[in-house]
Amino acid sequence: MLSSFANFILTSAHFLITSRPHFVFPENPEATGLMVMRLLHITFGVIWIGLLYFFNLVATPAMKRLESAVRVKAYPEVMSRAMGWFRWSSLVTVLVGMSYFLRFLSTDALNAGNPGLIGRWFGWWLLVWIVAYGFIYALQLPAKGILDNGWIRAVGVAIVVIAASWMVLALNGGPGLDGKTSVSNQHLAISVGGGLGLVLMLNTWGVVWRVQKRLIAWARASATQGTPMPPEAERMMRWGFVTARVSFWLSFPMLFFMGASSHYPFLTLR
Repeated sequence: MLSSFANFILTSAHFLITSRPHFVFPENPEATGLMVMRLLHITFGVIWIGLLYFFNLVATPAMKRLESAVRVKAYPEVMSRAMGWFRWSSLVTVLVGMSYFLRFLSTDALNAGNPGLIGRWFGWWLLVWIVAYGFIYALQLPAKGILDNGWIRAVGVAIVVIAASWMVLALNGGPGLDGKTSVSNQHLAISVGGGLGLVLMLNTWGVVWRVQKRLIAWARASATQGTPMPPEAERMMRWGFVTARVSFWLSFPMLFFMGASSHYPFLTLR
């Protein structure tokens, strides 16, 4: 028994000593550049969406349970640092993602025999999602009565997102020289997932950060100087809450389509 175990140890040690891992890096520098872009996109995306989930699932419920005197002291300390990472990671994620998206557009345009399709595809994509965000922005504004109903907002946002997704998929089908469309699953999936990412980034900078920097300043003044929170604070908190919740729910289809771009080829245009 002992001799068998000793032989196993010796064989294993010999294998570890004689077997060496071989690293063969791609000679094409473009492959390394793409890997760096993927790493940046994923790293900052995890920070961004991770903080979005933290705000929705942890921070907001916890802050509600704190006493007012404790909340105004804790809020500026936690949120000022978190918002710095939140907004800048969103910007890096989207900008790197756009650069990555343009590579897919370039490949599909060349395959279609029409390099000019790159600008048309990207222009339609950007226009459709910016217009869609205008409607989503309006649906997130503080309101009274039936317009403040969560289901009404949810249905409205869903209609806008589905319409924008359908439109961008239809517009991003480019005819090749043979008269057939030549677009990849990556191109189509990112047209939707990346568009939702753009919407979330615009929410981050256009609403969440604008609201939070005021709330942080008011809470800090209340904690240090005893200044009462202004009447506008309630409206700002409601606006920030609704926007963060919309971003939270839209993050799920966004992540699905981004993952599907490489791991679930189900989109084609006929």
